[in-house]
Amino acid sequence: MKRWLIQGAVICALSLSVSGCYYPPVAYPASTPASFDRSFSAASNAMREQGLTIRSEDRANGTIVGTQGNGTVTASVRQQADGSVRVQFDANGPRDPNLIDRVSRSYDRYMGR
Repeated sequence: MKRWLIQGAVICALSLSVSGCYYPPVAYPASTPASFDRSFSAASNAMREQGLTIRSEDRANGTIVGTQGNGTVTASVRQQADGSVRVQFDANGPRDPNLIDRVSRSYDRYMGR
């Protein structure tokens, strides 16, 4: 009886160690460069989402200026020579030191990142 229990335990241990979990590879869609229009809209929406009042949107120059209290956040959206888009947020005098981080995270969400 004791031998049967030991053999059963060994068989169970071996089968568990061999079975493991299999996760099939996941194919993610190839990322495409963000368009200027999509990036500009995402930057504007992110600023609004974080409570900024948009004072100006100049799509031709790629700038958005928003204010909250005495603070100003400026978004610069620029098309690069290689076709990619560069977005930069700058803050001046915000009461909330985390505002720029929240705007940036909101922008990333709008861009699906």
